[in-house]
Amino acid sequence: MQLRTNNLKSIINLKPAFILSLFISVNSVFAQEIIPDQIKEEVVKDTVISGAAKKIDGVAAVIGEYIVLDSDVDKTFLQLEAQGINTSEFTRCELFGKLLEDKLYAHHAVQDSIVVSEIEIRSFVDQQIQAFLEQTNGSMDALLKLYNKEDEKSFRDEMYEINKSQKLASEMQRSIIEDVEVTPEEVREYFNAIPEDERPTFGTELKVAQIVIEPKITEAEKQKVIDRLNEIRADVLENGASFRSKVVLYTDDKASVRNGGLYTLNRKQPKMVKEFRQVAFSLQEGEISEPFETEFGYHIIYLEKIRGQEYDVRHILLMPKVSDEEVTKAKEQLEEIRQHIVDGDITFAEAAKESSEEKETKNDGGQLINPATQDYNFELTKMDPELYGQIQNLKDNEVSLVLTDQERNGKVKFKILTVTDRIDEHEANYAQDYLKIKELALNEKQLKAIEKWQAEKIMDTYIKISKDYRECDFSSNWLKK
Repeated sequence: MQLRTNNLKSIINLKPAFILSLFISVNSVFAQEIIPDQIKEEVVKDTVISGAAKKIDGVAAVIGEYIVLDSDVDKTFLQLEAQGINTSEFTRCELFGKLLEDKLYAHHAVQDSIVVSEIEIRSFVDQQIQAFLEQTNGSMDALLKLYNKEDEKSFRDEMYEINKSQKLASEMQRSIIEDVEVTPEEVREYFNAIPEDERPTFGTELKVAQIVIEPKITEAEKQKVIDRLNEIRADVLENGASFRSKVVLYTDDKASVRNGGLYTLNRKQPKMVKEFRQVAFSLQEGEISEPFETEFGYHIIYLEKIRGQEYDVRHILLMPKVSDEEVTKAKEQLEEIRQHIVDGDITFAEAAKESSEEKETKNDGGQLINPATQDYNFELTKMDPELYGQIQNLKDNEVSLVLTDQERNGKVKFKILTVTDRIDEHEANYAQDYLKIKELALNEKQLKAIEKWQAEKIMDTYIKISKDYRECDFSSNWLKK
């Protein structure tokens, strides 16, 4: 029962996105071998520790077809720090153990013919490197020096292999637990087995609703943008102007200016919005599309190169401007709606269904969906800080003042919020918290499935651990003590 309650409390404190990370730290007993000192392979390479010179980088472990180098632990520390994670919470042995588990999963993912997308991994590497560059003020040279890499290509290739291994591990874990389910009876047994003094406490939860009004863009403004895109298109086609230069000068997609508006699309990886993909895949090499609309604004696309399933495209985005008159009009409209709610002429839910311009919430009376749990409940301590700041002083059913918000595409909108329900912090109650308890029961059953899988696979997997890590107190018995 001790393992059950400890795992339960840990799961409660973790966001759902990190649950799989919890699973790979379970206590299992495995049979292992040790790398004999005389056959330990030594490779000379730069250490990733900033400021160090060079050192012998030995093979710390062999897991099937994979190896773990001494420097891999250092790289893991650096990656975690680059993501803003406090690495003082982890010991070197713990991170080494995590690497061993990742390689175990990756090895068996390959054995089971699990395939991962190269495009997806390289895209993620791009995102990681952009995050790393923030630590070096955008300097790639400084970043390469930090990681002791000679050039960007070798750095990207290494990052690719690391992420590929981690993706294989993740997919292997997912395949192990994807068919695990719990019955209502299992949920009941799980809850009843928890001692009363060890039952979890669930924090205060709120249900929040909103009504959104967006300033309108006039038809004249839309046509102005379309005309400008047609002028740019004609200049490229008729006068030989550089499309890339036009991107730098005119596009409102500032994130893509650095690479000249270039995106690589893949027919099997729907990353872009539907309209963008449809236009891109309808073009021939060298063609420039007519202006077309997406949720972000108006675009033209230049298809630069087709490489099998991959399309290299450049685009220019222009976003129509909202007039001050329309902004004022939208705000006044929402203030009027708010006053009708406050006066009792209409309920918040009725007003949302009638007037809100947010299609995702209006038919539910404006109720927001928690993206983490896919239900209406927001735990106060885990709520998005911006949303929390907007509702923290509201009493139940009180309507906020009109708030100004800005979407990711830069559009301004106005909204009012209300708290439709509040559940104060309380000890877990089977009837009231059934869905949360069911999730905890499922997590434990999945964890046991992981334990069972590890115990079976470790017995027929070639694994050797170097003497340098024999003193580690692993959560898994890698050394078979």
